[in-house]
Amino acid sequence: MAETGDGKKEDADYKRLQSFPLIRHTDMPEEMRVETMELCVTACEKFASNNESAAKMIKESMDKKFGSSWHVVIGEGFGFEVSHEVRNLLYMFFGGSLAVCVWKCS
Repeated sequence: MAETGDGKKEDADYKRLQSFPLIRHTDMPEEMRVETMELCVTACEKFASNNESAAKMIKESMDKKFGSSWHVVIGEGFGFEVSHEVRNLLYMFFGGSLAVCVWKCS
């Protein structure tokens, strides 16, 4: 079945709509939240096919900027329960179904 020009336009529109970050939960201060979200988007775009490299980039940047003990999980279809420092958790989605969880432990 050949795809029409309208089908390609619909796919492009869907990808554009799903490319923004969607914060599911956070308790970070505003400035930290914005920086972390931008870092996550950059890493996920840079390493689109390698979640492990993206997570490593985010962790190393967070450790450098906000002190050590940061943890990052990136993937699809996972559940989690973590203990974290207050005001140091971000859970977001990027690209529709890619979840990113960033938190700091003491």
